[in-house]
Amino acid sequence: MSVPERAMLLSVHPRFATAILAGTKTVEVRRQRVAAPPGTPVFLYATSPTKALVGMARIASIQVASPREVWSANRRSVGISRREYDEYMSGAAQASGLALEDPVTFEEPVPITALRESGSFHPPQSYRYLTGEDLRKVTVAAPGAGTVLHGALRHLVSA
Repeated sequence: MSVPERAMLLSVHPRFATAILAGTKTVEVRRQRVAAPPGTPVFLYATSPTKALVGMARIASIQVASPREVWSANRRSVGISRREYDEYMSGAAQASGLALEDPVTFEEPVPITALRESGSFHPPQSYRYLTGEDLRKVTVAAPGAGTVLHGALRHLVSA
């Protein structure tokens, strides 16, 4: 597999971040089309009240289809009830199911305050791609974040 050119920053509720990192939630769903190649690193930003980068995973595959088709293919892996899914997808014409693999919890979460000290940082409502410069800022913001985060960042920044 080739080294991805970019990484993804994905905002998720803390309970979903915990489930992804525990391996019990292996598919994250989004209301819009997501296009990223397999192997793309995904940094998990846990929203309020956590407000921190808490871990990462890699995209194994992405399914883009109708909300009904995405649910049918992934219902046992999305970590939410059908009711929650239907409420979230209400009015959406398509959905994306991001199959995630190789989850890793950071030894120390990187709080939003540290991320903002290294430059402007605005967590996305859903997701966004990170540039090499964005990743360098995370490295500066997270000097004590541990070997997992720094190893991943060094690998991506040098790519």
